[in-house]
Amino acid sequence: MKHNAFVVLSVLFLGLTVGCQHPSNTSDNTSRSQITNQTSQNALVNQELAQKALNSNLAYDLVESLTVEVGPRLAGTDKDLIAVEWAMKKLNSLGFDKVYKEAVQVPVWERGYANASITAPFAQPLVITALGGSVATPKGGIEAQIVRFDSLAALEAADPSLVKDKIVFIDHKTERHRNGKGYGMTVGGRSKGAVAAAKKGAVAIVIRSIGTDSDRMAHTGVMRYQQGVAKIPAAAMSNPDADLINAMLKRDSKITLALDMSSKNLGTATSYNVIAEVTGSSKPDEIVLIGAHLDSWDEGTGAIDDGAGVAIVTAAGKLIQDLPKKPARTVRVVLYAAEEIGLIGGKAYAKAHEQELAKHYIAAESDFGAGKIYQLDVKVNPQVFEQVLAEHHGMKAVGVEMGNNKAYGGPDVSMLPNYGVPVASLRQDGTDYFDYHHTPNDTLDKIVPSALAQNVAVYAQFAYTMAQSEIDLRPIPAKAK
Repeated sequence: MKHNAFVVLSVLFLGLTVGCQHPSNTSDNTSRSQITNQTSQNALVNQELAQKALNSNLAYDLVESLTVEVGPRLAGTDKDLIAVEWAMKKLNSLGFDKVYKEAVQVPVWERGYANASITAPFAQPLVITALGGSVATPKGGIEAQIVRFDSLAALEAADPSLVKDKIVFIDHKTERHRNGKGYGMTVGGRSKGAVAAAKKGAVAIVIRSIGTDSDRMAHTGVMRYQQGVAKIPAAAMSNPDADLINAMLKRDSKITLALDMSSKNLGTATSYNVIAEVTGSSKPDEIVLIGAHLDSWDEGTGAIDDGAGVAIVTAAGKLIQDLPKKPARTVRVVLYAAEEIGLIGGKAYAKAHEQELAKHYIAAESDFGAGKIYQLDVKVNPQVFEQVLAEHHGMKAVGVEMGNNKAYGGPDVSMLPNYGVPVASLRQDGTDYFDYHHTPNDTLDKIVPSALAQNVAVYAQFAYTMAQSEIDLRPIPAKAK
């Protein structure tokens, strides 16, 4: 049945792809028959790529290897460098035309321990974790009354007298959405909350975890300090513990919390962006970039964030590498360093490759777990937007609908549009992504092999189609003010 189903999908894929192509942006002396022939050939190759991806275990084997043999790989740690060497060996063993690494300077942070408890009026322990980059509490810890806010905005609007000498508690629940938009609504409390609280005289901040789960485990993630503003300890508590505090506040408005943390910053270290290439056959200096980030937080094993992405783009690149005839453009697989602590690898890549960004045809990043891809969005010249989608209509055979022209590409490629580089977002179903994101629960068992294989099929189709395309994707729309 599986084979027969794929035959039906293959026929649909070929029909959709051939039927939706347009001869725009080709030279005047190129005949319609030549265009149709090339389009048919591209469709057949894409059909082959999809079939091989859906029947392959390579991506799952890669993410299993990364999570088992390396595990957590926080940027700047020994495990981070082990991950770099793992990537170099894997990419070389897969036979890419070029494999190399580029040094990136990254900050080093040590988590240490983080303990918290309500000491009055209802003594109970809490489950917390330090936010990435946080300083420690003073020796012996901090004990102070908490002051609750619904959101970062509510804290920023508060009278400083309400906050001074207290521990701020931001209680902003993350909504569950397939596209993950709830995260964007709440993450500011994690990244900016410590600065906002310190400006008003707070001694520490503890936020409700930026997650959609009800497990009693906390979600970590990077936070920021601001020069000239006092650095106060910052942590996240589990969602059930946030609910517990709310229940306490119904009974007594004066809740005292004890906080003890030992996290610290340890300077800088060298990490690496790891890069592999499938050299283009006729336009080797033009780049189609597909990326993911190699680092992870240190609490889980980094399976969905972003071992899955590493496996997806690597396996997709391998499928293209193994084609009898390489596509016109070079397909570049980039495994970025230090995404979790501030997109450091992505920024370093943009700076190091600034002189060749004009030759980057399009870029996309897989960094949202391993849920099935359901939609393709792009950011290209609006005049060719419909033509670009038409080239990808064959993806409908593997469950992908055509989307909009508002893509941002993914975290590590999000700065490339500032240089005029077109980007694409291959939208994954993230309905449960923030149940596990940045927690000890980010482990291999959360990945469904068939969904992972579908991702590989879509990324392989996308990269190959873009590497063969004759459409001029530039100029892209200006950034909205």
